[in-house]
Amino acid sequence: MMSDNLSPTDLSQLARNSPHLGDRFFALRFTSTARGARLARRLVAVRLDEWGVPYGTGPHETVVLVAAELTANAVRHGHVPGRDFHLLLRVTAAPRPLARIEVSDTRAERVPPRPAQLTGPRSELSDGGRGLLLVEALADRWGWCPRLGAPGKTVWAECALM
Repeated sequence: MMSDNLSPTDLSQLARNSPHLGDRFFALRFTSTARGARLARRLVAVRLDEWGVPYGTGPHETVVLVAAELTANAVRHGHVPGRDFHLLLRVTAAPRPLARIEVSDTRAERVPPRPAQLTGPRSELSDGGRGLLLVEALADRWGWCPRLGAPGKTVWAECALM
């Protein structure tokens, strides 16, 4: 799937020549279902391509995979019947190209481990958390915080686009 915009053809062009990459954001609520998580992942992929981070590049694949893990976790661990999860994708160009993914759910009592807590033996993660190991490996930074102005939490990750 390709957009018909003027996407750069290689990563060296990404920051300085892309007419699309800049301070952009995309935010939407999704149903807290597997279908909602798949749709969120697809829309992240489409937006990145439209903004000058083309399909098939390392940064595109990394951000989409991180978004997929965070949205799947919101559905699996943050689901509250009748409540949606919220996705925010923000791409900034300065001081360096960066994508930030924030996924908020309404379940405050189930929180992920802090990044430093993922270094323990894998047996401690038997009830989940392996997806966060992937986020830990791919993202430059990640974490979580209580959701502002509403019950729940926000899990976020930042990925460099260069």
